Amino acid sequence: MTDYKNNIVGIGCDFQNESDDNSRKLAIESLSGGEKQRVSWMIDNMKDNKAYKYKIINKNDLEKKNILKELNGKYLLYRKNWKNQPLNSFQQKMYGDKFEKNNNSPLCFDLEVASICDLACGFCYRQYVSTPDKIMKKDLAFKLIDQAAELDIPSMKFNWRGEPLLNPQLPSILDYAKRKGILETIINTNATKLDEKMSEEIINSGLDIMIYSFDGGTKDIYEKMRPGRFGKNSFDVIYKNIKNFSRIRNKLKSKFPRTKIQMILTDETRKAQKEYFNLFKDIVDEVSVKQYTERGGNLSDLDKQFEEEIKSQKEELTSKYGKDAVLMKDSKDNIYISEGRLPCEQPFQRLLTTYDGKVGMCCYDWGATHTVGYLDKLGFENGDKEYLNVKKKADEKSKGFEMMSLEMPKKHNLPEKKVQNLKKIWHGKEINKVRKAHIDDKAGEVNICKICPFKETYKWKKIS
Repeated sequence: MTDYKNNIVGIGCDFQNESDDNSRKLAIESLSGGEKQRVSWMIDNMKDNKAYKYKIINKNDLEKKNILKELNGKYLLYRKNWKNQPLNSFQQKMYGDKFEKNNNSPLCFDLEVASICDLACGFCYRQYVSTPDKIMKKDLAFKLIDQAAELDIPSMKFNWRGEPLLNPQLPSILDYAKRKGILETIINTNATKLDEKMSEEIINSGLDIMIYSFDGGTKDIYEKMRPGRFGKNSFDVIYKNIKNFSRIRNKLKSKFPRTKIQMILTDETRKAQKEYFNLFKDIVDEVSVKQYTERGGNLSDLDKQFEEEIKSQKEELTSKYGKDAVLMKDSKDNIYISEGRLPCEQPFQRLLTTYDGKVGMCCYDWGATHTVGYLDKLGFENGDKEYLNVKKKADEKSKGFEMMSLEMPKKHNLPEKKVQNLKKIWHGKEINKVRKAHIDDKAGEVNICKICPFKETYKWKKIS
């Protein structure tokens, strides 16, 4: 029997895996407290949360006090349940009717307001897997926020595969979410479109958390890591945008959104970590790094000196541990092979939807290959049309597609073609199949989980 308490893994989109001791030290020195402090900060500043401000309109002092207490309690419960909801499900074998009767709702709902991105980062899956260049229509976004509010979902993230600021309706979408009582709203942005006008609109929308992606501590490294798709992407411009956002937030005397910047650690970005922390430690609330984690089976994860040795052992090892076994090397040059998968928290925590209403359950399913339902008919009416359009442009090396070498996403699950609401999908048979597999310690039998790129979802055995 799997020891779920000790072995469950969280693979939220902001999960950090700092195996490098120096990276961890630098991060700790530059962070303003990380997750623990972020929770405290949210509680301390709940009076300035726009969901609270909308909720207290025309309320007396006693009612305001009770509402504040209610929202603080709701937020704390949400953060506790981020671990407790999956853990209780694993321990009590809770899925299907049992999961629903326990009144478990999604803790976070990711709304893809834009699937298009204006950068061409070489480490991004978008350079290899076809992804539509589309934005979500405002009326669909509002409809889905309504459904999230009906389920009392405490947190919403307004991006998945694309750059949210490319949707011109984003500020009004964020404001609508706060009007409907969504307690925590989050975006992850590359800041290319974060000019003064957009900055003011984002701040006024009531956004709670803004996460910047900025890979590189110097101009040369950044521009190498994050080239533009349709023109040059400038280190100086992006740095100015981020710095100006902080200035504008101060000018507007707003505590929200809390800002965090993160850098993916690669061979290139490691060279200038100190410079990166020094750039941002005084202009954002949190500075962090995260390991670049792709599928553990890629031998490119291993140093070249080990490649031939491991390749010669590969047949013997996979015959012993299974053909799907993968290899990994840690920061101390230890070699590991996988012996199976750990139960994952995501199917018990969150749902995600593409710009056209396809619903997924894992933020690492970049191709939306394991669909568990449809929130809009566009999700199944279009089929592969938009994915094929992008692949065609990449094959033809059209402008903005020159650096792409694309494959079509390999479908792992297609549910019945019918529109359902968020609640029906959350408690539907498709996602419950996945929950049951994880609870029964058979995650490797779910095709999308079997090829999960996140190394923390594997059980590792040290072999050298």
